[in-house]
Amino acid sequence: MLDKTTNDHVEQVLDAFGKALESGDIDAAVNMFQTDCYWRDLVSFTWNIRTMESQDQVRDMLQSQLAATRPTGWRIAEGEMATEDGGVITAWISFETNVARGYGLIRLKDGLIWTLLTTMTELKGHEEPLGYERPLGAKHGAGKGRLTWAEERAREQAELGYKTQPYTVIIGGGQGGIALGARLRQLGVPTIIVEKNDRAGDSWRNRYKSLCLHDPVWYDHLPYLPFPPNWPVFSPKDKIGDWLEMYTKVMELNYWTRSTVEHAEFDEASREWTVTVNRDGKKVTLKPRQLVFATGMSGKANVPSFPGMDRFKGDQHHSSKHPGPDAYKGKKAVVIGSNNSAHDISAALWEAGVDVTMVQRSSTHIVRSEPLMEIGLGDLYSERAVEAGMTTQKADLIFASLPYRILHEFQIPVYEKIKEVDAEFYAGLEKAGFQLDWGADGSGLFMKYLRRGSGYYIDVGASQLVIDGDIKLKAGQVSEVVEDGVVFEDGSRLEADLIVYATGYGSMNGWIADLVGQETADKVGKVWGLGSDTPKDPGPWEGEQRNMWKPTQQEALWLHGGNLHQSRHYSQFLALQLKARMEGIDTPVYKLQESHHTGR
Repeated sequence: MLDKTTNDHVEQVLDAFGKALESGDIDAAVNMFQTDCYWRDLVSFTWNIRTMESQDQVRDMLQSQLAATRPTGWRIAEGEMATEDGGVITAWISFETNVARGYGLIRLKDGLIWTLLTTMTELKGHEEPLGYERPLGAKHGAGKGRLTWAEERAREQAELGYKTQPYTVIIGGGQGGIALGARLRQLGVPTIIVEKNDRAGDSWRNRYKSLCLHDPVWYDHLPYLPFPPNWPVFSPKDKIGDWLEMYTKVMELNYWTRSTVEHAEFDEASREWTVTVNRDGKKVTLKPRQLVFATGMSGKANVPSFPGMDRFKGDQHHSSKHPGPDAYKGKKAVVIGSNNSAHDISAALWEAGVDVTMVQRSSTHIVRSEPLMEIGLGDLYSERAVEAGMTTQKADLIFASLPYRILHEFQIPVYEKIKEVDAEFYAGLEKAGFQLDWGADGSGLFMKYLRRGSGYYIDVGASQLVIDGDIKLKAGQVSEVVEDGVVFEDGSRLEADLIVYATGYGSMNGWIADLVGQETADKVGKVWGLGSDTPKDPGPWEGEQRNMWKPTQQEALWLHGGNLHQSRHYSQFLALQLKARMEGIDTPVYKLQESHHTGR
C-alpha cells in the first residue's frame, strides 16, 4: 500500500529521531523504539557489524558512539515511498555521519521503530570513481614519453610487492578474495591477492566435475559486473572458474597465482605485517598494514581419522580432492557424508556406472532447488523479482535488515510451505531410510548454514536416485576402515574400491593457526556461527557471524568469506573499513567480539 499519509508519518518519525540524535538526547531517541526493537548496523555507527536487540542495547551503543558519529539528514531515500503491510510500515532511508553517507531500511509498528538497518555506502571525500567520475581512459592531446593504459598497468604489476608495498594482502583468491579485491581496487587501496592455484578460478575448476552452484544466478552476482542475462540458472563449476578468471583481468586485480603464504607475523611496534610468500618458487616478503584471510568460509578440509585408514588398498580422499568418477566405472564406492558434496559425488559416480553407497551419519535437511527458488528466494532473487524492479542491492539490504534473532520466524513458514508442496518427495526419502531434519526449530536451510555451515543438501537431482535406490543408503557410524571396505558400529560391512570422505571443513581459524600461530588463533576465537546454542553452534549468543567481515581481537587481521551472495554484499563493508584506516579516518569500534571459544 502506498499513500502520502504513510510517507508523511515516516518523515515525521525520521525528523524527530534525527533531532534527538543531533541534540544528544539519547533517551528521546531510545524512546522512539519498540520495547522489542532491533537496530542492525553495518559499519556506519559502530565501525563494526553489530545488532542492538533492545532499547538498553540501543542506548548503550549511542552513549558510546553518538558523539563521534554525529548523524544528520535522516529522510526517506530519494525516489522512494513508504509502504504499509499488516500494520508494519517500511521505508528506504538515507542519512549521513560526520565521515560517511548511509542508506538503510526502517520498519515501524504502532508509530515506533521496530527494526532499523543502517549501512555505510561511501566515505566523504573518498567516493568510488563511478558514473561521471570514472576514469577517462583516453589521453587526448600529446606528451613525450607518456605511458599507455596497458603500460601503466604493467608497471604497477611489476612494482607492487617489490618497489612499493600493498596496503592490504588478501590470502585466498576464490570468490571472497576476488570480490573484496574488486571493491578495494575501486577505492584506491593497493592490494595483492595471494592464490596458490595456477589460475584464478581454479579453486572451482579443480573440484569434482559434476560440481555446480546450487543457488540461482540472481543470488550470485559479483560486485560491479553481474552475470549476463543468458547465464545458466545453476552455474557449472568450469563456467564459474572462467568467470572469476575473466573478472580478475577486466577488474585489473593484482592477483598473484602459484603463490603461497608461508608465514605472517604482526609487529605491534610498527603496526604492520610481515608476510612471507613463495611466489612461483621465489620468496617475496610483503609488508602490508592489513591482512585478510579469504580462505573460504569453511576453512580447512576435515579429514576423519578412522582406525585402519592406512590399511585400505583402494583409493581414498576427501571430497575436495575428488577427481571425478571416470576411473571408477564398474567398481564399488562408499561416500561418507550426506550433504551437498556427498550427493553431487554420489550422483556423478552412479552416472558413470559405479556401485555407490552414501553413508548418512546424522540427519540432513533436504530442499529441492525449484521450491527453494520460487518460495524461498523468489521475492528477492529471481527473474520475476527483477521484472518487478527488485535490484540486487535492494534484495541484499532487505535480507540484511532482518535481525538474526528473529530471522528464523520468517524462515519457518517458508519451509512449512516447501514441506507441504513437496510432501510426496519427502515421503519417498523417508521410505528409502533417509533421515530428514528441518533445523533445530524448523527454520530450514539458511539458518542451518548461518549456525554451522553444514547439514543440508539443495537437491538438483541426487535425491531421486536415493528414493529409487540407485544411490544406496547406509545409516550409521563408521567403526573402522579395513583393506577392502568400511566396517560400522553395528557390525555391518561395505566393500569398497573407493572411499570418499565428504566430511566437510573445519573453521577458518585453522588457517590463522597455521600461518600466524595458535596464540593468535586463540586470541581471535571461533569463526562463523551465531552462538544460537543449536548443534555445532554453541553459545553465548553473538547475534552476528562470529569474526566475519569486521574487526577481530587481533589488530589488522580480518576474515572474509561465505557464498557468492555474502562475498558480494559484505565485501562492500569490509572494503570501507580498510579504506578508512588507510586514510587515517578515526574508526572507534563498538564492542569487539570476545574470544569465547577456540577455533579448534
